[in-house]
Amino acid sequence: MAKRIIYSENARRALEKGIDILTEAVAVTLGPKGRNVVLEKKFGAPQIINDGVTIAKEIELEDHIENTGVALIRQAASKTNDAAGDGTTTATVLAHAMVKAGLRNVAAGANAITLKKGIDKASDFLVGKIQENAKPIADSNAIAQVGTISAGNDEEVGKMIADAMDKVGKEGVISLEEGKSMETELEVTEGMRFDKGYISPYFATDTERMEAVLDEPYILLTDKKIGLVQDLVPVLEQIARTGKPLLIIAEDIEKEALATLVVNRLRGVLNVAAVKAPGFGDRRKAMIEDMAVLTNGQLITEDQGLKLENAKLEMLGTARRVTINKDTTT
Repeated sequence: MAKRIIYSENARRALEKGIDILTEAVAVTLGPKGRNVVLEKKFGAPQIINDGVTIAKEIELEDHIENTGVALIRQAASKTNDAAGDGTTTATVLAHAMVKAGLRNVAAGANAITLKKGIDKASDFLVGKIQENAKPIADSNAIAQVGTISAGNDEEVGKMIADAMDKVGKEGVISLEEGKSMETELEVTEGMRFDKGYISPYFATDTERMEAVLDEPYILLTDKKIGLVQDLVPVLEQIARTGKPLLIIAEDIEKEALATLVVNRLRGVLNVAAVKAPGFGDRRKAMIEDMAVLTNGQLITEDQGLKLENAKLEMLGTARRVTINKDTTT
């Protein structure tokens, strides 16, 4: 497709129009009394929602320059969601206000670089003031209040979030799953999360959320780099016969082996995902050993005379469910 190139005022106005359209749609959901937005779906029933980043992801304009403006402001909402898990509508409204005021100043003759430096200084100052005035959450009632607002003023959900936080603690992990009954349930299970995501996005089973979800998988744990696919063939054949998914946690998986795993995943031969082990050196090995204990598996390491090509199903760990995104594995 031919590229359309525009400059100066025309470019700014087109980007601004796209930013205005997205912000107008998202801003109505702001705050505890925010209103809902109805999203048309290509397949299935319309969706009623009041989450800023979800609305932002659904907006696409015909004009490519205006759509670039939409993408810029959507990025602010997505980064806020990744970092904080909430506040996406507020981030969108603030970004929109800064863009509008910035364009007005540039049109009046202000230097854009100087303006950007001023925004950075003001941002640092405001972040410091917010941290000074922030109140740590002291009890479960405060957690319930925050949860209730985030859940669209649903007090039952807010109370359940507070109960979950009480049970798992501040460092615990809370995951949401769609239930099959009409009731909302809280279940506490043993597990862990570490800060490493899938090696390749082609392992994702849910392309909308970009997550790989493996139900009752086998877990292969090794502290070595996997370079040759031949090392994995015996265990892959055993897994394929069981029909269960496989999660591989290793120091690294190099190109040839990774390509083979991706091809098997895309062709539906084997539901597999691969993750780099967290940590470095001796700490990495210690963490993999902890995972082996938790999953009732065995670390396949040459220090104990174990090789990948000789791995048996009995050496692999298991889990009820594993969820992997680009940054974390749970």
